[in-house]
Amino acid sequence: MRIAIVNDMLFTVEALRRVVTSVPDYKIAWVARNGAEAVEKCATDTPDVILMDLSLPLMDGTEATRRIMAASPCLILVVTATVGGNASKVFEAMGYGARDAVNTPVLGEDGRMDGGAALLAKIATLGKLLDKKPRQEPQRPDRAIARAPAHDLPPLVAIGASTGGPAAVAHILSGLPARFAAALVIIQHVDVQFAAGLADWLQAQTSLIVRLAQEGCRLEVGTVWLAGTNDHMVLTPQHRLSYVADPRDYPYRPSVDVFFKSLVKNGAKHWPAKAASVLLTGMGRDGAEGLAVLRHAGWYTIAQDQASSVVYGMPKAAAEVGAAMQIVSLEAIASALVQFFGETAP
Repeated sequence: MRIAIVNDMLFTVEALRRVVTSVPDYKIAWVARNGAEAVEKCATDTPDVILMDLSLPLMDGTEATRRIMAASPCLILVVTATVGGNASKVFEAMGYGARDAVNTPVLGEDGRMDGGAALLAKIATLGKLLDKKPRQEPQRPDRAIARAPAHDLPPLVAIGASTGGPAAVAHILSGLPARFAAALVIIQHVDVQFAAGLADWLQAQTSLIVRLAQEGCRLEVGTVWLAGTNDHMVLTPQHRLSYVADPRDYPYRPSVDVFFKSLVKNGAKHWPAKAASVLLTGMGRDGAEGLAVLRHAGWYTIAQDQASSVVYGMPKAAAEVGAAMQIVSLEAIASALVQFFGETAP
């Protein structure tokens, strides 16, 4: 894997170089000292992964991310001194296409590297995304399980998103009324350390209630539930939200496909109330198969169009398999949902 480093601090570049080259298959593609240099180098030599700092001279990491993803897209991992302290900038960078973020490893006086393992774990996960082959969930035989009556299921919007998703989700939520007539569940590919911050950030963009989904919580009209762990969220046969570890080797955590499919498997063959599912910008194919399952089960299904997607991977895959009833711009999704469900809850 070819990895580029964008950082203006020499000792940090050296720390990152040591961590990266500790893995035999990882090579340093190039080093850039500022955002403008990174944009130029990426245009002529696009690496597999970029380790992008946020605080850079001439052009910061957020703007560099935006320009790189527009001109020569690749996997971008934000590497910043303090992820928690830069949460708003991290989400802004993710809105432009950064895939994930991690704290910068620190080289101590004794030569030990603090944070190197976390960085390598993030890079390894990104490496799985370079595998273009779609992954399948393991099939398990159905067992007799006590199921809640289907009539307790409310109108529902299920949204799946990845690269560029935070900003796209925020745009949709900001366009929905405070008494929107459905519950909402969001599966956004994001590490657990960002989930609470993302929920707070989204809450500032909408008049709806945004909450991290806890084990066993119920779907509620007017509430937005955000997947909040590194496990996969599912709807249980008792119609509660829950988390499962399998499939363990899936590169997308939490997985959109896993959640979408659980809605049909455990929500009843046909959802008794109005139901819609939306697949937004993102790298890979996660969610396309699940969206097709939902469409076959009678759901109203939407995929974001290419022009408004930061990365036209997941919605493109959905379009290719005929999973989307409508392919529309990001700007049109909220109004389409309002038209489908009605503007306010009864």
